[in-house]
Amino acid sequence: MFLFVGGVVIKYLNNLCSWALHSDLERQYHDNEWGVPHKNDDYLFEFLTLEGAQAGLNWYTILKKRANYRNAFEEYNIDKLAAYNEQEIELRITDIIEHYDVVRHRGKLRSVFTNARAAKALQIEYGSLATPLWQFVNNEPQINHWLSKDQVPVTTSVSLALSQYLKQQGFKFIGNITCYAFMQAVGMVNDHTINCHCYHDIANNKIK
Repeated sequence: MFLFVGGVVIKYLNNLCSWALHSDLERQYHDNEWGVPHKNDDYLFEFLTLEGAQAGLNWYTILKKRANYRNAFEEYNIDKLAAYNEQEIELRITDIIEHYDVVRHRGKLRSVFTNARAAKALQIEYGSLATPLWQFVNNEPQINHWLSKDQVPVTTSVSLALSQYLKQQGFKFIGNITCYAFMQAVGMVNDHTINCHCYHDIANNKIK
């Protein structure tokens, strides 16, 4: 079978994006979640957290710890996280470090509570966290047409603008690279290569 894209005819194989080939966990995440458009606030906040935690590490490390993050941080309930006071935050961070398999970086852990407060403020202002985030792609997934992984960017002007905006709103650990990885994860952009079996399914999918 062949696919005609941008004036180029390529052979279409039932392939995966190359980053997902290293483990079953990565493949399952790739096949079922990565790049699928989401507008659920708790899900968006989860990936702001996980992508921030990844900084300096590989994604497989974070995926292995994902369930622990969810349990440590109130199932990503923004209201609950935003309600912690400073003393409660410090006590909770100590408890998380002692009892949960997470990245033991106090600054990153503290940022989850800081970011929850910022996220709550956006929910109050816009009615949801999704609304101000998705406005950066005009509320529609950007469908890219990459022939190979070498063409996939790590940042764009949009991710830079999103990063700057979130920092202005009080978010932490939310740099340009982190923002683009977040955009990929929650389907604001479809960066599956066009030979990946998920590419067209996601391009035609509905926002969750």
